[in-house]
Amino acid sequence: MGQVRAMHRFARISATKVRPFADMVRGMTASEGLDSLKYIPNRGARFLEKVIKSAMANAEDKGARNVEGLKITEARVDGGPMFKRIQPRARGMAYTIRRRMSHIHVSIDAPELP
Repeated sequence: MGQVRAMHRFARISATKVRPFADMVRGMTASEGLDSLKYIPNRGARFLEKVIKSAMANAEDKGARNVEGLKITEARVDGGPMFKRIQPRARGMAYTIRRRMSHIHVSIDAPELP
């Protein structure tokens, strides 16, 4: 079976807010990663939790056993497109506001069944 993947594309959160949590769970088992994210009060941790749960469900759907014990091999957060808005400032200037999005990718290593 190899790698089982899940992703959340165009997540309405900036990549810099999710990336520290992806670095934290990379290399852990799926259950350890979920347990460590459970008590973090950040919105980025909720996004990553959902993607890990989705990857676990994908692995189970493909026939993997002991889904909680599978290892998170890849947890990657890339920047996505931006909404660009303009905010008026003093003396006729305009500042751009960038509403950022991100793509969250998680891969779980599921060994081959004999």
